[in-house]
Amino acid sequence: MQKNMFSKRGFKSRAIIFVILLIISIFFILPYFWMLSNSFKSTQEILLHPKNFLPIQFTLDGYVKMLTESPFFHWLLNSSVVTVINTAVIILTSSLIGYVFSKFHFKGKKLLFGILLSTMMVPAQTTMIPMFLLMDKLGLYNTLGALIIPSFINAFGIYLCKQFCDELPKELIESAKLDGAGEIRIFFQIVLPSIKPALGALAIFTFLQYWNDYLNPLIMLNEVDKMTLPLALSYFSTLHMSDLSATMAASALIMIPVTVVFMIFQKYFIKGIAMTGMK
Repeated sequence: MQKNMFSKRGFKSRAIIFVILLIISIFFILPYFWMLSNSFKSTQEILLHPKNFLPIQFTLDGYVKMLTESPFFHWLLNSSVVTVINTAVIILTSSLIGYVFSKFHFKGKKLLFGILLSTMMVPAQTTMIPMFLLMDKLGLYNTLGALIIPSFINAFGIYLCKQFCDELPKELIESAKLDGAGEIRIFFQIVLPSIKPALGALAIFTFLQYWNDYLNPLIMLNEVDKMTLPLALSYFSTLHMSDLSATMAASALIMIPVTVVFMIFQKYFIKGIAMTGMK
């Protein structure tokens, strides 16, 4: 009898939690759905029927205008190059440096790690002018390199990977050394597969950060063909200020790669956040 009562209470509590999470999910999804729906409407319909979630007359004019009257695919390539290179390099450097700080012993280790963590407290706005001057001196101004090279080291990524590397048993690494494995082989065949949840979470954080970055491209780039998508969206919206359909279509197209990446790394992202909380 008591077991049935407890099971009923457990079912009710899970049902309540599910309903609450469903309402919260709908609350967050609605703006995206509204934007996607408006991208299939004409500008006239958006202005006359702003409360309608579904289009009365389905049209692709906004997408056609975005793809034909702007170098969208060139902007997409620029964003893809910057984001993919930064994500790949940050994952490699963060995991490597995190592993070194976790398993190697050297003088000044704690001091260096403390200095590294302290950089996370420096507002990005304070480094914009020095970074602009440095990129200009190096001849990288108005190139994609100005958005890539300064981003190779990520303090948060190093900290996250170090926390996961701390949980790796020393006996595992020592046994690999006894079997004749070198440090490079240990890192790529033992360490990296063991911290996949951290790398998945870091990949999503990094991808979102650089895919949605607007301020750095605004400072470092001044030619239309070299723009990344967030900056290009602002430029396109300014040119087509009266065409809301095209603006919504551009916003929807920019969201597609982010959604795909999140779906791919969702499992590792959730696992990484959960395990980080446990630590």
